[in-house]
Amino acid sequence: MSAPLLATDPHSCARPAEAVVRHLSLNLTVDFAGRTLHGEAAWQVEVQPGTTELWLDTRDLHIEAVLLNGASPTDFTLGESDAVLGQSLRIALQPDTHTVTLRYRTSPEAAALQWLTPEQTAGKTHPFLFTQSQAILARTWIPCQDSPGVRFTYEARVQVPGELLALMSAENPQALNTTGSYSFRMPQPVPSYLMALAVGNLEFAALSGRTGIYAEPTTLPAATHEFADLENMVAAAEKLYGPYRWERYDLLVLPPSFPFGGMENPRLTFVTPTILAGDRSLTSLVAHELAHSWSGNLVTNATWNDFWLNEGFTVYFERRIMESLYGRPYADMLQVLGQTGLHHTVEELGRTSPDTHLHLNLAGRDPDEGLNEIAYEKGNYLLLTLESVVGRERLDAFITRYFSTHAFQSMDTATFIQYLRRELLDQVPGAEEQIQLDRWINAPGVPEVGPAVSSERFGQVEAALQAWRHGAAPASLETAAWSSHEWVHFLHGLPEQIQPEQLEALDQAFDFTHSGNSEILAAWFPLTIRAGYAPADEALQQFLTRVGRRKFLTPLYKALLATPNGAERARRIYAQARPNYHSVATSTFDTLVGRPA
Repeated sequence: MSAPLLATDPHSCARPAEAVVRHLSLNLTVDFAGRTLHGEAAWQVEVQPGTTELWLDTRDLHIEAVLLNGASPTDFTLGESDAVLGQSLRIALQPDTHTVTLRYRTSPEAAALQWLTPEQTAGKTHPFLFTQSQAILARTWIPCQDSPGVRFTYEARVQVPGELLALMSAENPQALNTTGSYSFRMPQPVPSYLMALAVGNLEFAALSGRTGIYAEPTTLPAATHEFADLENMVAAAEKLYGPYRWERYDLLVLPPSFPFGGMENPRLTFVTPTILAGDRSLTSLVAHELAHSWSGNLVTNATWNDFWLNEGFTVYFERRIMESLYGRPYADMLQVLGQTGLHHTVEELGRTSPDTHLHLNLAGRDPDEGLNEIAYEKGNYLLLTLESVVGRERLDAFITRYFSTHAFQSMDTATFIQYLRRELLDQVPGAEEQIQLDRWINAPGVPEVGPAVSSERFGQVEAALQAWRHGAAPASLETAAWSSHEWVHFLHGLPEQIQPEQLEALDQAFDFTHSGNSEILAAWFPLTIRAGYAPADEALQQFLTRVGRRKFLTPLYKALLATPNGAERARRIYAQARPNYHSVATSTFDTLVGRPA
């Protein structure tokens, strides 16, 4: 029996209480020359008595025909176009309808699809395609009920050029099929935002019996080295919060234009190559995406207003995985960096802004506007506060039970709060008052009741910063044992108005400008931009042109725009870089920087 529907989703035109999709049979051909997908989507539907229409979400799709039960054409109507939602698709049903088949074609501008030329890939020989469906972009490549509150199983057949490998968020091939024909199956129900497809010159390397890496051949050796601890991560996660329920856990390393650090597509996490630092120092991102296999993929936010239920739990879980593998001092560094990001975001949004609530109101807005440190780090900080009040052992038991009880279901904030009270807070007298639960969920800013967050390893960084402020030469600082996190904390601790000659001395000692570590570069370049440090200009332009990760790009473009004559420079770089960015990124920067003419 299916779980009850929860909160109404303001970002979907679907009416799942009347007719809901349960299984998808997808048959697509990938056309690189036309930059389109075309084929059929056949939905098995569950229809309530008296219902005469199925409502789906679409955006920029060309619907050629709709058939009922695989044979009978039926009427369909596309609604008015909405800048955020796209278009509703209303399909006339008959009383005996159990399957609705749509023949359709995507647009070359489909926002979920990133078509890369050979020159935009690592190998420079073959084109590449990848999707990014979160938050509401699945509707740009599949007509669907594009809400995280609707889950379905799926199977697919995908035809691609014979020299390329196709992968999905499903059971995947591990070797090339020269016919270019691939079949996929996802037996566990997933929401539409976890639909994913990638096509490219890819190879596979196993890391364990259930984990492995897909990447372009030139990238694969570095990736297998970087992610050597992947099986240990999965085992640590299972020890914390119960069995991994998706059979395999593989990673796909994408080209640099991928707009996020990672995307938790079931069975096949997409990751950015910017975490290939060479020293395994940025793999907490993989721990984060792995944690989504429980928080998000297994128990999913019912709407994007409830996004914190995905990300807050996932950040907490990620840090626990890293603590288990690398010790408490390592995890403490991540907590401090997260707190810094949280308070910066609160200041940027405004301390009284409703966008700093955990439970959001994003109706009428792109849900990507809620994808910031509030959901991630404020949500995590609430769980840290719970841990400090009820104890780690009791909280762990609650989280394990929560994932198990609601597996393959969706959850909204109101229902979660009821469950939290019944299963945890009511067992600890005074706990809810002590943590001030409602202030976390429905009030702005960060309550001051949370535990102090500190790092002993960052204490050594602070000592180095203090020595530098008192005139110590950069080369004399004791930095040999530092990880990426210590270096980022060091750079964040430098004065915002640092002088160019000071940057030059630091650069001579540590060669920040030519670092191969993207996190370090992203912390270094804002300093060089503000100071007008010319030796970093070429490296900055290369970074902005090569990397598509929005987390890095946004503060760099903002820093450029804040300098004299910076707007012209930002526009010039953006005009060159824009073809390398995914639409998730360009939708931000077209507004921030200005769309090139």
